[in-house]
Amino acid sequence: MTVRQADADDAVSGVRPRWVALPESVEEIAAVLRGCAERDLAVVPAGGGTKLHWGRPPERCDVLLDMCCMNEIIEHAAGDLVVRAQAGVTMDALAAALADKGQELALDVPFSEGATVGGTLAAALPGPRAFRYGTARDLLIGITVVLPDGTIAKSGGKVVKNVAGYDLGKLFTGSYGTLGVIAEATFRLHPLPADRRWITARLDRAALPPIAAALAASQAEPSAVEIDWPRPDGPLTLAVLVEGTAAEARAEALRQVIGAGTVGAERPAWWGLIERDDVLVEVRFPPSDTAAVLDAAATTGMALRGSPVSGRVLLESWRAIEEEELAAAVSGLRERVEEAGGRVNVLAAPYAGVERWGQVSGLPLMRRVKERFDPGRMMSPGRFLGGI
Repeated sequence: MTVRQADADDAVSGVRPRWVALPESVEEIAAVLRGCAERDLAVVPAGGGTKLHWGRPPERCDVLLDMCCMNEIIEHAAGDLVVRAQAGVTMDALAAALADKGQELALDVPFSEGATVGGTLAAALPGPRAFRYGTARDLLIGITVVLPDGTIAKSGGKVVKNVAGYDLGKLFTGSYGTLGVIAEATFRLHPLPADRRWITARLDRAALPPIAAALAASQAEPSAVEIDWPRPDGPLTLAVLVEGTAAEARAEALRQVIGAGTVGAERPAWWGLIERDDVLVEVRFPPSDTAAVLDAAATTGMALRGSPVSGRVLLESWRAIEEEELAAAVSGLRERVEEAGGRVNVLAAPYAGVERWGQVSGLPLMRRVKERFDPGRMMSPGRFLGGI
């Protein structure tokens, strides 16, 4: 294992660690955490670094645990459609290895390169095909984690040690590194589809909600329905993915549902990607309230991208935005979205005065879980909602 002095490039949301540790095994992760626990040092796990500025800045960060050396695909049971990989494996490398066997992990990552298995689980941002295949929590069937005291725990298949009463996979997915370190993960795979087609169409905002509802209910079974709306005062682009057998015919049937557009084999350049995340706002909502959410999002002046059928969109600011303006935009958006039964989460922002999560009914339970796993508050302290 390598340990080096941290530099400015290792900062987590502006908080610079003192050291960077690069473990090469689960046992070395455990050794680092035991040593940090004994010395009351705060630890922040890192994968490809693509989302280290998401969440709140940590209250303190003594050691950055860089997982780049944990980059092996441990086992690929192609006959069982299962893969087990270390947390530092990049999603691109995993996709390439699985594609050689005609399989895939149906998790779409929002960056073209750098995202890792561990970081994808820790942030748990759904991609376009979550509509058909589910989220990271749904595709994860086993996990190995290292708890803050250095205990190695496993959940799911081939269990060696469990933490009684807890589903570790579900707890650690979306935890932003606040409960421990994800070391390995086992996923359920799918065969690569025989064919893919995308339908793309330009629509007015008012036309989208009934079309999205019809697409979601269609027997042509789209794998994903996404929109790209760069300017609230302009039209939006609707893109629909069809995978598998008879993709061309099914895509044509969905094009007729839309009443416009073209069918092609090329993915839209913007599909599923985050292009600028200095400021990034996530909105989750019941799909039946798409119209209300679009109306609310239009007041922010931000670009919108996401899925009306899954009830999940992201807002990006493509211009510099001051703290007061952003805080007011988020507050107004949150009020209107919560009236429609949804939630607004500020995933990334450079300002401390912007309320990131709003009211969360499950916060007391989440705090008890944090206390159970990390009573010393050494794992990414303060990065998650409620200061967890």
